[in-house]
Amino acid sequence: MKQAMTQNIYDDPRFFKGYSGLPRSVHGLAGAPEWPSLRALLPPLSGASVIDLGCGFGWFCRWAREQGAFDVLGLDVSRNMLERARNETQDPNIRYEIADLEQLMLPAASFDLVYSSLAFHYIVDLDTMLNTVHRALKPGGRLVFSAEHPLLTAPSRPGWTVDGDGRKVWPVDDYLVEGPRTTDWLASGVVKQHRTIATYFRLLREAGFTPAHIEEWGPTDSQIAADPALAEERQRPTFMLFSAFR
Repeated sequence: MKQAMTQNIYDDPRFFKGYSGLPRSVHGLAGAPEWPSLRALLPPLSGASVIDLGCGFGWFCRWAREQGAFDVLGLDVSRNMLERARNETQDPNIRYEIADLEQLMLPAASFDLVYSSLAFHYIVDLDTMLNTVHRALKPGGRLVFSAEHPLLTAPSRPGWTVDGDGRKVWPVDDYLVEGPRTTDWLASGVVKQHRTIATYFRLLREAGFTPAHIEEWGPTDSQIAADPALAEERQRPTFMLFSAFR
């Protein structure tokens, strides 16, 4: 059987230009509204060995070192991402390597924390990757990751619609039919893997993890007060946040 390959949309010039202009690309972790909730799931990092799957521009890698992590490895399939990450990092204890997460190979029992932000919904063979991650964690180690909520990966029609009463409605088609969904986001032909929340939970358990936290993220009152545009995010959750122990 042919092994899946990660779609490297981030090296598409049009996509990369659009992505580079997003708030989370310009302002880093501070520009990601879900970051405070995700940060709350992280263990103490002093002396820890950390790996970031889909590290992008390296924002989390640098933050982890600031929190006292002993060594940090960032993996990404995009050469554009890694080039910028390396240019913005002056720390010998942070390494960046190109890697296809569909074909991930990691040394056993080597990491205290495996972290990933908004990468797992691109992975076709997620069960295999989760098994690899489980083996790579030290006993008691933790996996913390975010993914697009299935209400976002499910729609085949992009954007909001308006019902007969003039209310904005997010269209959801075939929610229980899992598999690839192609969308136009910053560029045409972006493929994401739609899975239900139950499937994420099942795959974690089957890989040997003990799930500790699952959150359907939404903005707080204070976040909406600071940025009223975030109020729209309460119409449907944007992200899922997970924490699980080996």
